[in-house]
Amino acid sequence: MQGLGWLAAIIVGGFAGWIASAIMKADTGMLLNIILGIVGAIVGNALLGILGLNAQAGSWLAQGVAGLIGAVVLIWAYRAVAG
Repeated sequence: MQGLGWLAAIIVGGFAGWIASAIMKADTGMLLNIILGIVGAIVGNALLGILGLNAQAGSWLAQGVAGLIGAVVLIWAYRAVAG
C-alpha cells in the first residue's frame, strides 16, 4: 500500500479483508482480515497493473478496491488449493 502510512495501510487493509471475507463467506478473524487486505492490495495492484489499470498510490479508495479484489482472489485461490 505504497503512498499510505502504516496505520492507514492497516486500516484500509482491515476493511478490505473484512469485506472480502464477508463476500466470500470466509470465517476469518481480525488479524487475518488485515493480512488478507494488505497482501490483497499487493496482489490486486499487480493484477490491475497487468490489465493496464493503476490504483493511485495515495488514494485510500483506490487502495481499498485493489485490496478487496486481491483479498477475494487470495481467498478463492486458497479454497481452490485446499479443496
